[in-house]
Amino acid sequence: MPPGKTQLIRTTGKRLRDAVRSLVRSEQGGAAVACMVLLLVLMVLINVLNVTNSYVWRDFMSAIENKDFPGFQLKTLLLSLVFIASTITASVFRYTEERLGILWREQLTWRLTSSYLSDRTYHHLDASTGVANPDQRIAEDVKAFTTTTLSFLLLILNGTITAISFSGVLWSISPMLFAVAVAYAVFGSFFTVMLGKPLIRINYHQFDMEANFRADLIHVRENSESIALAHREGRFKIRLKKRLDALTRNFRRLIVVNRNLSFFTNGYNYFIQIIPVVLIAPMYMSGDVKFGVITQSAMAFATLLGAFSLIVTQFQSISAFTAVTARLHLLGEAITRAEESNPCRIVVEDRGDRLIYQEVSLQSADRTRTLLQDLSWEIPPATCWLVTAEDDAAGIALFRATAGVWDCGTGRMIRPGPEEVLFLAERPYLPPGPLRDAIIRAGHEGESDDAAVFTVLRSLGIEEAVQRVGGLNAE
Repeated sequence: MPPGKTQLIRTTGKRLRDAVRSLVRSEQGGAAVACMVLLLVLMVLINVLNVTNSYVWRDFMSAIENKDFPGFQLKTLLLSLVFIASTITASVFRYTEERLGILWREQLTWRLTSSYLSDRTYHHLDASTGVANPDQRIAEDVKAFTTTTLSFLLLILNGTITAISFSGVLWSISPMLFAVAVAYAVFGSFFTVMLGKPLIRINYHQFDMEANFRADLIHVRENSESIALAHREGRFKIRLKKRLDALTRNFRRLIVVNRNLSFFTNGYNYFIQIIPVVLIAPMYMSGDVKFGVITQSAMAFATLLGAFSLIVTQFQSISAFTAVTARLHLLGEAITRAEESNPCRIVVEDRGDRLIYQEVSLQSADRTRTLLQDLSWEIPPATCWLVTAEDDAAGIALFRATAGVWDCGTGRMIRPGPEEVLFLAERPYLPPGPLRDAIIRAGHEGESDDAAVFTVLRSLGIEEAVQRVGGLNAE
């Protein structure tokens, strides 16, 4: 479930500060800071050009009204120069924003991936039910988080600069028009929040439901033979149909809220076009202002409202962003908990030629029950043992504790070093990559040449089969 509203705001700010601080201190920090500075300079330049454009456009329309052809030609040239400069500046701004976005995504994704793979954190998260689909959170949610966060930060900063730039322009035309702009923005923001509040919760659940549906489809693909042999297609159809029904039902709620929100935001945006004209046109008709001022006021009003109305124009994106932030927050918390030292961690010593358990007690993953109590036992070398248990969970926990991947317990365990013992998973595993990576033991990459590998394969009688599929480089 998503965190509470107050907690979410607090944790969002903390996560954002931590993410920015981590980016600045990373290898990409120098390039990221350079991009930030360049974006700030370009943002100021864009606003200067926008203000200049409003005045040139005003004079351009006034020249048409006065039938001033030389003035019309001059303003046309000036407008063209402003448009060219704005085009170049906006294009460079967009490129720099995307460049900073990919730097941030690369850094944050790798930081999470590195933490996810450190100290078998991935195994502890997989064994836990607290965080669903960590793969999607790392691959997709980080992308959405960095892209949307950067976009929002730039929108807020640009909105602040725009508000400062065009407030003076609008105030010089009509203080009443400026007051109307502020009141209209407050009105729009309030009702947008009221209408769109359910989107945060609905978006959060939609992300999880989409990921669960995709995870079941992947499960079918990866276990196709087992499912076919067991004739489980019917059950998977029922399961997938339930998943699909749930996500479509939730999505229908999403589009209903979006529909209601769109009624308001679309009307809000349309009325922005007419309000300044309605207020300034009487001044023009009475001769207080020139015709070009109407055009300038409409442009300044729309620009200022765009700066003041970020909540109205971006609320749907904000709601999705909030859901993504909540999911990443839960993932970050889960990784942190998994990385923290466990006060009841089992002490494992890699030495000797035998397996010794000294007062080993094991608990379930959720630490609600004891699976094994005070086991003291020694397995001498060159002997074979079959271990059984009345509770399958106890046998699994003992095997995993012996392999060093079960921390829920106490006691001491002495075993041969990693070079002398090999643990086989219950489910066959073939890692992605070249066949060489699957054959050579982890930690020994680069130590064995191909000739030595083929010697072993030849002794097993499978050299020809390996050659047939393309050799050690086959994937």
